[in-house]
Amino acid sequence: MRISCNYFILAISCLLISMPQAFSREHQIYSVEEEVPMGYENETLKKNYYVNIGENQGVTKGTTLNVFRIISKLNPYENQKRVNHRIKIGELKVLHADEEAAIGAIQLLNKGDDTPLFEIENFMIGDHVSVNISN
Repeated sequence: MRISCNYFILAISCLLISMPQAFSREHQIYSVEEEVPMGYENETLKKNYYVNIGENQGVTKGTTLNVFRIISKLNPYENQKRVNHRIKIGELKVLHADEEAAIGAIQLLNKGDDTPLFEIENFMIGDHVSVNISN
């Protein structure tokens, strides 16, 4: 009976240790706010991107976040297998950070001949973000 109790405690301990990995989540852009266009020639509009990653994940003002888009395509030649491509489309610079969220602005937007074609050539709601650790 004592051995069964020890196995039960060991199993519960292993479950509790592995729980943070089980509940890890993808961090994403959840809202976009843009200045109202005033109709001036060559007007540039500022945009803020709201992300669900913040100080609790090591993000502070000035942190660079990588932005990725998941492009999902169906491969008709391999049993209709769905293929997901995770492509870096640019970087955000954090302007303000709270415990679980932050506000960022575009720092880099990948464009050009060596960048895949996207339907929307800007950051959008649902794009994934992660902390850039190369800085």
